Amino acid sequence: MNTVVTSKEEILKASRELIRQQGWGAVNIRSVAAACGVSVGSIYNYYGSKADLVGAAVESVWHEIFHRPEDDAVFRDTLACLVWMYRQMAAGCKDYPGFFTLHSLGFLGEDKAEGKQRMEQTWQHILDALCAVLRADPKVRPGAFTPAFTPEQFAGVLFSLMLSALLRQDYDPGPVLEIVRRTLY
Repeated sequence: MNTVVTSKEEILKASRELIRQQGWGAVNIRSVAAACGVSVGSIYNYYGSKADLVGAAVESVWHEIFHRPEDDAVFRDTLACLVWMYRQMAAGCKDYPGFFTLHSLGFLGEDKAEGKQRMEQTWQHILDALCAVLRADPKVRPGAFTPAFTPEQFAGVLFSLMLSALLRQDYDPGPVLEIVRRTLY
């Protein structure tokens, strides 16, 4: 065991690689320690339990799937953003088979409350980005949003459709794009 883990990110990187190669069942303190080439105690220095490690790994996978693209133009156009998000979902499903299904069914048996909190924080980040895109999109017709129909509400609808697509493993953004066109443009 020559490798020294110097950061949580290295542990998360090893966790993500285990998930890619062997699935979610492969992630535990011992397997991650072995993948990092360190002792079990070294992992416990960063994560107090398997639930902590798995929760952080889930959050890390979400961030990897939805990392910001180099071209920020994606975040100035609602349609381009949605196409990008659906592409990321398809790539995430390919890279992490079963991730979305397992995650939605409750990935943290030992500590569901903490897992739900992490999930909500990650999802809120995505919702906030959708709201920002909706507000910045110059193609949105004036008056499309009102006090009774806000960007936050529409982002919630779009996000719900996205989650539904994840569960169905349907990565065609066409129907969602049509909803946006008819509703906002």
